[in-house]
Amino acid sequence: MASTKPRSADLHPGPGFRVRVEYPRLDAQSCKRFLQFDIPDISDSLNRLYALDSSIRCQNVRPQSLCGSVCTVRVFPGDNLMVHKVLDIAKPGDIVVVDAHGERSTNAVLGDLICAKAQHRGIAGFIVDGLVRDMPAVDELNFPVFARDTTAVGPLHRGPGEINYPVSCGGVVVNPGDVIVADTSGIVTIPLAHVEDILARLESHRERLASYLAAVRRGEFSNDWVNEMLRASECPVTDGA
Repeated sequence: MASTKPRSADLHPGPGFRVRVEYPRLDAQSCKRFLQFDIPDISDSLNRLYALDSSIRCQNVRPQSLCGSVCTVRVFPGDNLMVHKVLDIAKPGDIVVVDAHGERSTNAVLGDLICAKAQHRGIAGFIVDGLVRDMPAVDELNFPVFARDTTAVGPLHRGPGEINYPVSCGGVVVNPGDVIVADTSGIVTIPLAHVEDILARLESHRERLASYLAAVRRGEFSNDWVNEMLRASECPVTDGA
C-alpha cells in the first residue's frame, strides 16, 4: 500500500506563508538623522515602549551600531527559508529584523554564509529575536549582528514564514519600513508614520537637556520635585524614631 504524506503537513499560501516585495521605507540619509541622538533619549521620546528586550544585543566582538529602514522576516521555529529569500527582497542599507520566536528557538537562523551574502547585497545588518551562529567568522566580515545568543545548532530550510509583514521582536511590534537604531546601549524602533514627529520632539528636548546636564555637572540641582511628588502621594517621611 502506497504511503501518503499527511495533508496536515501541507503549506498553505497566505497568512504564515507569503512574501511582500515592495514596502514603505525611508532613504538612508533620512534614517541617519536619528544618529545625532542617544538611543535612551529616543526611547524616552517614544514613552519608553519601543525599546527592544535588552536580551537582544550585539553578538560581535567589536561593538557595532545600526541605523536604517526595516525589512521584516518571520520564520517557523528552527527554520530559515525566508531568511535566505529576504536577501532578494531587502534594499541596500536596510536592517533585516527576524522574528525567530526568541528564547523558544533552539536553532540558529543565520550564520556566516548568510551574513556574507547579505553584505554583498548591501544589507546593513541583522537583528534577530532568536539565535545565530558562526560569530567568529561573522566578525571577520565586520558585519553587525544583534541576537539573543549563539548556538552551534543550524536551521532547516522548509518554511513556512513571512517577509515584510508585522513581526514581534523583543516584545515590540515592528513593521516593514520602520526605523531601527541599535548600538551597545540598546535597540529602539521608530514607527515610520511618526518619524518626523519624534525627530521634532528630540530636537526641542535636546537644548533643554544640554542645559540641565551642564547645571548638574556644576552641582546646581534641586530635588524639590521629588519631595512634592512624595507629599502629593502622602508618603510618610520620618526621622527614624
